[in-house]
Amino acid sequence: MTTGRSHRSESAGLGLAAYRLATRALGPALPLLLALRMRRGKEDASRLTERCGIPSLDRPDGKLVWIHAASVGESLSVLPLIDRLIAANLHVLITTGTVTSAHLMGERLPEGAIHQFAALDHPDYAARFLDHWKPDLAVWVESEFWPNLIVATHERGIPLALINARITQRSFEGWQRFPRFIANLLDRFSLLLAQDEASARRLEGLGAHTVGIPGNLKHDAAPLTADEKELAALRAAIDARPIWIATNTHEGEEKAAADAHQALAASHPGLLTLIVPRHPARGTAIAAELKKRGFNVARRSLGEAISLATDIYLADTLGELGLFYRLADIAFIGGTLTNTGGHNPFEPARLHSALIAGPSDFNFSESYASFEKADALIRIEDASTLAKAVARLLDDATERTRRSDAAEIIASTSSGATDRTVSALRALLKTPATGGSDA
Repeated sequence: MTTGRSHRSESAGLGLAAYRLATRALGPALPLLLALRMRRGKEDASRLTERCGIPSLDRPDGKLVWIHAASVGESLSVLPLIDRLIAANLHVLITTGTVTSAHLMGERLPEGAIHQFAALDHPDYAARFLDHWKPDLAVWVESEFWPNLIVATHERGIPLALINARITQRSFEGWQRFPRFIANLLDRFSLLLAQDEASARRLEGLGAHTVGIPGNLKHDAAPLTADEKELAALRAAIDARPIWIATNTHEGEEKAAADAHQALAASHPGLLTLIVPRHPARGTAIAAELKKRGFNVARRSLGEAISLATDIYLADTLGELGLFYRLADIAFIGGTLTNTGGHNPFEPARLHSALIAGPSDFNFSESYASFEKADALIRIEDASTLAKAVARLLDDATERTRRSDAAEIIASTSSGATDRTVSALRALLKTPATGGSDA
């Protein structure tokens, strides 16, 4: 007689088997996909083979912890964790999937840590990757699940940990359409650590059995860095002009920032607006639209200098957010006026910014709530109210300082998440992988 649990396991196994067959069938198209992404600037031509699981570096001798972080935010959040693992005489391999994150890791990884691009989720690519690196522990960060890599790692007896897990309501509802599939994947992790209570409950709702909540690693990250010479040059160019920044903007939010500048320019002579698009490749299109509206725009990517005539400085470059946050102590956080869920509020807060955000914050809902509760963040309803919020902070230096001080205190107070996560990972290195179901 087949029990309910064995039936669910069998169903989940069939789902994974179907996924593996489908990804194998798509194998011949993957080089074409990579070539297309390369033409769009989304791949590094010199390291394209890494995406096929072919390493470009040798495996170091000794115990190796593999950390997979999808992109910039996730990879930056684990830098303190990497430092602690290396201090414990462990080697660290970090994989990411974007050119920007690879560039940042190349600059910021400490000695003893190496970066590779993540292999695409094809069974053969996953096998090549794991056969070469042979990690002693696999650590996945936040919310990215690649079934072939997870299954292949588990089948090799390598302990799997999911840390700083973030499951939004949207992703929770999406995974609920495939409950046995996701439950089977989660069952392969020996350790599940969520960054907040809501994510923990959602993971449990998807079938996870025990989920810890050590805190959010992003709370413990160091302030973003900046080139001191570049900072001095930009400060000299800006001088005493009133300034604010719209950061990590998505399509539509640049228009909102420009509208706010237009509304404020007459009452704030010399106003300079900094716009940092989330995707710098959109810089040409953004600049064209702004110029069409009559704004004087200087583009960072083209080396254009800020002059007295510059209305908007378009910071369409990679890895310089720490520089731009140091120039302005008023920061509107992008992704909050679109259905994107917002971006990391800790980065501007650590650099003493008074924060402004729209209603969409599902990526960091608890964090935004904590800043709002501390009166460190002004919440706006829509794009039409952005100018009013910026004006409020430009006109009242006392309020601006009070809010930026409050934001910095929240962001600079260690949560202890890194310490607790490191302890859990080190304990896991001494135990075999457990759980899981056959695919």
